[in-house]
Amino acid sequence: MAKLCIFGMAVLCLFGSWSLAGDSNAALRERMVDQQIKARGITDEATLKAMAAVERHHFVDGRLSARAYEDRPLPIGHGQTISQPYIVAFMTEIVKPKPEHRVLEIGAGSGYQAAVLAEIVDEVYTIEIVEPLAETSAGVLQRLGYDNVEVRHGDGYYGWEDKAPFDSIVVTAAAEYIPPPLIEQLKEGGRMIIPVGSPLRTQQLMLVEKRDGEVQTRSLMPVRFVPFTRADD
Repeated sequence: MAKLCIFGMAVLCLFGSWSLAGDSNAALRERMVDQQIKARGITDEATLKAMAAVERHHFVDGRLSARAYEDRPLPIGHGQTISQPYIVAFMTEIVKPKPEHRVLEIGAGSGYQAAVLAEIVDEVYTIEIVEPLAETSAGVLQRLGYDNVEVRHGDGYYGWEDKAPFDSIVVTAAAEYIPPPLIEQLKEGGRMIIPVGSPLRTQQLMLVEKRDGEVQTRSLMPVRFVPFTRADD
């Protein structure tokens, strides 16, 4: 069951399941994986299978469902977007998820990235600052049967301390610097992917690794993400 928590207190706990029977979008997802993701260098089999499995049209506004498998971000309301499929696949592959991993996501949005991660790893914890989006993403994840995802409404800057440490952290909003609590909650040997830079300019997608207690960072590519919103903004 996907759970929605309001500042750590469970207020919604629904159950759902999903069948792939009658999935009319399977061919669109297969084309998306082949043309947008494989063709651009994503090779991790677990990531490719997850991208082919998650039904992206459930995570966008119904009026945009016909565009769900296009190679572009789409608006999801409240000034937020769902990332383009390639970026979701790239960020998933780069943190090297394994079935036994526990992953933290900052910026649940519509729940799509969390669903992709949940296809691969045992536990996904995702935080969303916009309460209506937290509620909506929790509902969609529950309806689709992602019982290894927990959604919290709150300020992602502080991470999710009582569930730490995390094997991976995926941040889907641009921060002007890497939040220290997220570094602290990253497991030894863990990986974090985060866009860093001004929301008014192109940012850099950064890989953060913790090795022997030392933090190493590497710039991967220029990106444009929505700003990392704080509770006091």
